Amino acid sequence: MTTIMIETKALTKAFKQTKVLKGVDLAVRRGEIFALLGSNGAGKTTVVNILSTLLRPDGGSASVCGFDTTSQPDQVREQISLTGQFAAVDGILTGRENLVLVAKLRAVPDPAQVADSLLDQFGLTHAAKKRVDTYSGGMARRLDIAMSLVGSPAVIFLDEPTTGLDPEGRLEVWKTIKQLAGAGTTILLTTQYLDEAEQLADRIAILHQGTIIAGGTLAELKQLLPPAKVEYIEKQPTLEEVFLSVVSKKGEVAGR
Repeated sequence: MTTIMIETKALTKAFKQTKVLKGVDLAVRRGEIFALLGSNGAGKTTVVNILSTLLRPDGGSASVCGFDTTSQPDQVREQISLTGQFAAVDGILTGRENLVLVAKLRAVPDPAQVADSLLDQFGLTHAAKKRVDTYSGGMARRLDIAMSLVGSPAVIFLDEPTTGLDPEGRLEVWKTIKQLAGAGTTILLTTQYLDEAEQLADRIAILHQGTIIAGGTLAELKQLLPPAKVEYIEKQPTLEEVFLSVVSKKGEVAGR
């Protein structure tokens, strides 16, 4: 039986008079890379903040590793790591010092070795002894993601993790994410980059105006479009075409 590591049921959240989430249902399996795809303002970060215990939902339920995010937040936090949209690094410290600090806070054995391993994995060994406020935006982002991997958490939330990365750094992050999932780590990834979801995700959910309007594997989502026309070659629809088609149909229904 497949273990469900992340689950939400009828999740709702409003800020003042604005309903951000309008009944979100998700189920993410162990070892899966699950992409929550949507435009700015769709509610992706709100979902992540609820799942990581930073926000309380107004209605519905959310659980991680079987622990309820509202009634058992401490147990949830022991199982997760979160990388937000902006790098949460200490600019005064060096890259290595940032990693050692997090390793000590997580009570990880041999913090120095853990730091050196992650610096090498993310191509930051050459900058290990430099203050982080001298890093480029892409380097700081890579360090931020490396910090989220300290302690090998069971579930990792990556909220638009490749924002600000150059193409080389982006590919390195993708490679690392795939390796983590291959080792059994469950990853919920939010992104507005369609190619990122296409490259990484085992399953994808499209979040639009606070609700999930489509979900499944990439192959299943492609079935939502008419069969490809065969001329000289069969052109398969891209995830971008699926996304735009689904969102536009939803908008037409709402406007009636």
